[in-house]
This record gives sequence, structure tokens and C-alpha cells, in this order.
Amino acid sequence: MKPRLLVGALGLSLLLSGCVISVDGDGYDGYHSDWQKQEKDNRKEVAQLQPNLTAGQIMERMGIADFSELVKKGDDQFHVLYYRTQRKDDDGVTTKDECTPLVLKNDKLIGWGDSALSMLNQ
Repeated sequence: MKPRLLVGALGLSLLLSGCVISVDGDGYDGYHSDWQKQEKDNRKEVAQLQPNLTAGQIMERMGIADFSELVKKGDDQFHVLYYRTQRKDDDGVTTKDECTPLVLKNDKLIGWGDSALSMLNQ
């Protein structure tokens, strides 16, 4: 009985050792596909933005921002939402330089991109 069990186990292990599952010939990696799709979707949404949208309207369309900052200058409140739109390093970590900033003043979108963000530093 033991020899049959040993032979059966050996045969099964040889059979299973040859099993490889290929999802995509291009080396599909669900992680990379997900962030690439998100970046593309974010770029598409940014291209369709219109001034005066509220933070709620933006988040309804684009989801939660990757980063968010709030700055108060005098009587005005500036909210900056950062959405990932490009990849610089394939390290799995999103950084602000991989994002497009959306700048809101008193909960109204006033601009997006680096030039809009630089207005806050003036």
C-alpha cells in the first residue's frame, strides 16, 4: 500500500509541477493595469474640468484625491486636490510630482496644473 501511495504522490507532483497559468502573453500584472487605467481616467477627467466646480463635485467625478492640502490666506481658503495622472518611477508609490493639482478657492475650482499651484506661492 505504501509503494502505491508513494508512486501516486510522485505522479501527482510531476503532473502539477508542469501547470502554469498564463493570463496574458504580455506579462499582465493586475497592479500595473489598475494604476495605468486610473491615470488615464484621471487625465480624461482633468481635460473635462470646468472652473467653479466644488470639491464635492470633483470628488464625485474623480474619487478621493491621492493628496489633499488646505491653505488659508487672509479671508480665503485654498484647497488643493492632487490626482495621479502620470508615472515617473515604477516603485508602487504615488508622489505629488506624479499628480496634477486642482486648486480651489473658497470651494470653487479656479485652476489646475503647476501654474495654478504656483499662484498660491505669490
